Amino acid sequence: MKQPTEIRPATGKLGVLLPGFGAVATTFVAGVEAARRGLAKPIGSLTQMATIRLGKRTEGRAPFIKDFVPLADLDDLVFGTWDPIPDDGYASALNAGVLHKEQHLDPIKDFLSSIKPMSAAFDPGYVKKLDGPNKKKGANKRELAEAIRADIRRFKEENGCDRLVMVWCASTEIYVRPGPVHETLESFEKGMEDNDPGIAPSQLYAYAAIMEGIPYANGAPNLSADFPALENLAVEKGVPIGGKDFKTGQTLMKTILAPGFKTRMLGLNGWFSTNILGNRDGEVLDDPESFKTKEVSKLGVLEHILQPNMYPELYGDMYHKVRINYYPPRGDNKEGWDNIDIFGWMGYPMQIKVDFLCRDSILAAPIVLDLTLFMDLAGRAGMKGIQEWLSFYFKSPQTAPGLYPEHDLFIQHWKLKNTLRWMMGEEQITHLGVEYYE
Repeated sequence: MKQPTEIRPATGKLGVLLPGFGAVATTFVAGVEAARRGLAKPIGSLTQMATIRLGKRTEGRAPFIKDFVPLADLDDLVFGTWDPIPDDGYASALNAGVLHKEQHLDPIKDFLSSIKPMSAAFDPGYVKKLDGPNKKKGANKRELAEAIRADIRRFKEENGCDRLVMVWCASTEIYVRPGPVHETLESFEKGMEDNDPGIAPSQLYAYAAIMEGIPYANGAPNLSADFPALENLAVEKGVPIGGKDFKTGQTLMKTILAPGFKTRMLGLNGWFSTNILGNRDGEVLDDPESFKTKEVSKLGVLEHILQPNMYPELYGDMYHKVRINYYPPRGDNKEGWDNIDIFGWMGYPMQIKVDFLCRDSILAAPIVLDLTLFMDLAGRAGMKGIQEWLSFYFKSPQTAPGLYPEHDLFIQHWKLKNTLRWMMGEEQITHLGVEYYE
């Protein structure tokens, strides 16, 4: 693979465009501002907290990632968003109930209140448990997509941005299968003009971003930019894209635990997962059609990590079930409960129980930050199309046609760091280590 010949410097302001201004987006924006004011640490963010080893272990070279690759500075980020609910950032964050009002929201109320969402290209037919008055009107979906493009250009000019990135932080849409309308740019644009039901709002945002030359990352399990028309358009326009579905709570645990079982050649009879969640995401997923989209995203993880076709005696008969239950009292503090039935030597059964009392948006916010900065880096490095090296952040990593996605968190992490080394002309780390004993 050809190494980037040049990475353009991260000069000027970076506009961060966020479709959806609910719990995840407001937690992300508030956290960045708190970090900028020295009020909180961006914990969970590789770009801000992680180091990267360079060369041999004996060399002692391990700079922070942010000091190794030319990333945009937090002070250069400017935020824009769309949402059908017109609440400003402070009101939306209060409603989300993720961050402490007195400790973390009130000190930056002036900043959060200044961010007001643009009218959204929103259709309650695709997110049935949510609606609001702050919506765009258009004769067809093509007009809505063009209105998003106009928003993008206006935001860039009004805020004096040098570059832009878009990260989808909005709700899970109903399950949409790819069809003929998604095959070519021509069929897709005609489908927008004909209001084809296979074109959901998230696809309009992805199209608008790519047409405007803006990197696009999809944080939900929606069919958004992962089909031939937009994948080919991204390559043609030189735009990085990636997705999909932020890897946060229960699936994060699966991609940590399942590789361990496989590494030790321990068998798996069944994995039952249930969640209770009370925020806007939980309410949306209470609709069976939106849950179907999420279910497909969550179920593929174990199949790809454990490779039952390769290890039929260990994983050929495993049973995998996922449930999500809307429970308003819990708010954003999701509880993910897993019952795991494994077996070992001579087939003897064992059980593992995991009760992860997580905070969904707290886990998602650093992902949004890292994707923003890494997608911008990829754009400045001339890396176009699918960015599989960012699979670390997604439940359903987007890959080139014909490639199965890598779900093992540790392989994904290795791939991410080796990509950064490759970009900067440093030697790849293989962990072979024989040179120390020759």
